[in-house]
Amino acid sequence: MRRPLFCLLTLSIFIGCSTPPKEKIPPLATMEKSSGKIVIYQLMTRLFGNKKTVNKPYGTRDENGVGKFNDIDDAALKSIKDMGITHVWYTGVLEHAVLTDYTPFSIPLDDADVVKGRAGSPYAIKDYYDVNPDLAMSVPNRREEFDRLLERTHQAGLKAIIDFVPNHVARHYHSDAKPTGVKDLGEGDDKAVAFRAANNFYYLPGQSFQVPKDYVALGANNTFPTKDGKFDETPAKATGNNVFSAAPGLHDWFETVKLNYGVDQQNQKHFDPIPDTWVKMKDILLYWTSKKVDGFRCDMAEMVPVEFWGWVIPQVRAANPDIIFIAEVYNPNEYHNYIENGKFNYLYDKVQLYDTLRLLVQGKATTPSIHAIQQHLSGINDNMLHFLENHDEQRVASPFFAGDMWKAAPAMVISATIDRGPVMIYFGQEVGEPGAGAAGFQANDGRTTIFDYWGVPEHQKWMNGGKFNGDSLSAEQKQLRQFYADVLSLAGRNIALTQGEYLDITAHNINAGNFTGNTSAFLRYSGTERLLVLNTFNATTQEIKVQLPASAVTALGLDTEGSYIARDLLWREAEVGFSKDFTFTLTCKPYSSYILKIK
Repeated sequence: MRRPLFCLLTLSIFIGCSTPPKEKIPPLATMEKSSGKIVIYQLMTRLFGNKKTVNKPYGTRDENGVGKFNDIDDAALKSIKDMGITHVWYTGVLEHAVLTDYTPFSIPLDDADVVKGRAGSPYAIKDYYDVNPDLAMSVPNRREEFDRLLERTHQAGLKAIIDFVPNHVARHYHSDAKPTGVKDLGEGDDKAVAFRAANNFYYLPGQSFQVPKDYVALGANNTFPTKDGKFDETPAKATGNNVFSAAPGLHDWFETVKLNYGVDQQNQKHFDPIPDTWVKMKDILLYWTSKKVDGFRCDMAEMVPVEFWGWVIPQVRAANPDIIFIAEVYNPNEYHNYIENGKFNYLYDKVQLYDTLRLLVQGKATTPSIHAIQQHLSGINDNMLHFLENHDEQRVASPFFAGDMWKAAPAMVISATIDRGPVMIYFGQEVGEPGAGAAGFQANDGRTTIFDYWGVPEHQKWMNGGKFNGDSLSAEQKQLRQFYADVLSLAGRNIALTQGEYLDITAHNINAGNFTGNTSAFLRYSGTERLLVLNTFNATTQEIKVQLPASAVTALGLDTEGSYIARDLLWREAEVGFSKDFTFTLTCKPYSSYILKIK
C-alpha cells in the first residue's frame, strides 16, 4: 500500500553521472551452486505487458492500453528466469475498484468518487475471491487465464507471489465470486455500534461518509457516470489508514475501509472467541493457496495484530509447508515480533538498509551505517527482504533518487550480497526506467503509477512488441540489464552468498586511513569460497587501498605465509595481488562495485 507522501524520502540531489563499461559483458562463469536464495522480480501486472505508448493523463483503458495475463508468456518468463530470478510477484491481481465499465459482465460499476485514478488502486480490493477483469482477454474467463499464468510460471521454473491485502478493502466491497456458503465481509455486522469484536468493520453510527471536499475524481476535465462528489455510506465506516472520521482527508486512504480484527479504539484486544474477520481472512488465504500460489506479500502487515498472523500462517503452512509470507513492516522495533510471533518468513528492509543506501547514493550518509544496520538486525538478517525499488518507491533513475541508472549499482550489489536474505527488483529497474510523466492521479514524482492506465517506456523497449528480447534497448541499457542479471545470478547461486558468513571490514579500513566513508567492504565466505565485496560511492575515480584485518585472515582460514590474489567475478576486469600484510590497491571508477574471489 502506498504510504502518505510525507512518509517518503523525496530528496533530489544530482551528482555527476558515472560511466558504464564500454565492452560487452560476457556471461557469468560456472560457479559453485547451493540451494540458492530467493530473488524476486516484482511486476505490476496491469502495466507489464502493455504495448501502447499513448500515455494520455487519465487515459481510458482503451486509449492508454492495459497489460494482460496472457502477455506474460513463455518468452517473458524465460527472460525473467534468465536474470537469476526465482519468484515473480504479480502485483495487482485481485479484483479492485476500477473506472472501466464491466457491467455487461455483471460486474457493478464502481463509484468514481472513491476510486483513485482511472485504473484504481490495486490495494482497494473489492473481491478477495476474484481477479481484476482488466487483466483478462476474455472477462468471463479471467480466472482461467490467471490459472494458466500460474501454470506457465511454474513450467518456467519460477514461483508465483500475489498480494494479500488484510488491513482494508474498497469502500464498496462485495464478493460475487466467493465460494458457496461463504458470508461476505460485513454481512452479519451490527452497524448500530461503533465496535463489536464479531463485526468485520468499524462504524460511526449516526454519521454518513463524506468524500474529501478537495477530491476531483479523474480531474476536472473528465466525466464518469458515477462522478458526482458523493458516496452513499451510512453509517460511515472507518478509513483504511486508521481514520475514525466520516470525513477523511484528501491524503488519507479514503477509497478504503479498515477491517476489524478485534482491537477496539482504545487498543484493547478481544480475541476470545476468535474474531470473525480472522476466520474470513484465513479462508481467503487457504483459497489462493489451493490454487497453487506460492507466496503472499502481505500489505501493511503491521496494521493487523501480530496475534492474527501467528494464528493464521501456521494453518496455511499446514496446507503448503513451502509457502512464503512477506510482511510490509516499517517499524524496526516490531521486526522480531512479526518474525518470531507472527511467523513471517521475510520483512521489508526499507526503513534501515533501503533508506541508508539511498542516502549513500545521494552523498548524504557514510558506509559504516551499513554494518550498524546488520548488527541491529543480528539474528534476523536472513529474514530481511532487500530492494532499491518497488511500486511505492521512486525509481532509481529518476531525478528524485539518483538521476542516473548506474549510480545505484553499488547499492544494488550491497542489497544482493550482504546476507542470505532475499533480494528484489521492480520491473523496469534493470533497464533504467525513470518513472517520468504525470499519469493522472499519479503525479510526476519519480514513481511509476499504480493508479492509472499507462505504458512504461523503457520497459517497453525491453518488451519490444512482445518479443521480450531487448532489441529496442540502447547499448547502455543492455549493459545495465546484464549487470543486474550477473549480480542476481551470482547472489542467488554462489554458496558464499547463499549460505556463507558475513564479516565487515569497512571500519577497520577507514580507521587505518585506507579509504573514506564513501567506500564499503565486507566479506562473505563459506569454506574455500571467499568473497570480498567492495563498493564505492565516490563521484570521481579514486585509488582504494583495502586490508584484511587479522580477524578476517583467521576467519577465512588464510595462511599468513601464503600468497593470494583476488579476481573480480562481476566485471572480470580486475585482478589484484595481496601483499604480505594482506593489503591490495585498486583504482575504482565512480560508483563502482567488485565481488572479488580470494584464491
